Amino acid sequence: MAYEKGQQLPLQTFRVTRADLVRYAGASGDFNPIHWSERTAVGVGLPGVIAHGMYTMALAGRAVTGWVGSADAVLDIGVRFTRPVPVPDTDEGTEVEFTAVIKSVSEDDLVTFDLTATCAGEKVLAQARVVVKQI
Repeated sequence: MAYEKGQQLPLQTFRVTRADLVRYAGASGDFNPIHWSERTAVGVGLPGVIAHGMYTMALAGRAVTGWVGSADAVLDIGVRFTRPVPVPDTDEGTEVEFTAVIKSVSEDDLVTFDLTATCAGEKVLAQARVVVKQI
């Protein structure tokens, strides 16, 4: 796919459930109770159980590879976490939506995206920037 500055990439949506958080905790070794215990999460001032920040970032990477078609085209991803992703204790969980706009395309085929990630209408990542090699 040829990219052009200002081009908007299509919306990608990923569902996140408590079961996903359990699997991610096992894979990552991050068993912080704010990711599985409602009582603990609320006790520290959170709205409830929240997704791991790095899980949210992994979903961003999944969105990017969906747009570019290949994980090896991704050269750099950087984000700041701005809001937690609350995950209710329901079968549906929550949804995280990703969009992107092409910020620049260099002569050597490096493409920079500005990425937007939202959950329940709130931005959950800031300064989210991705660099890929146009293949």
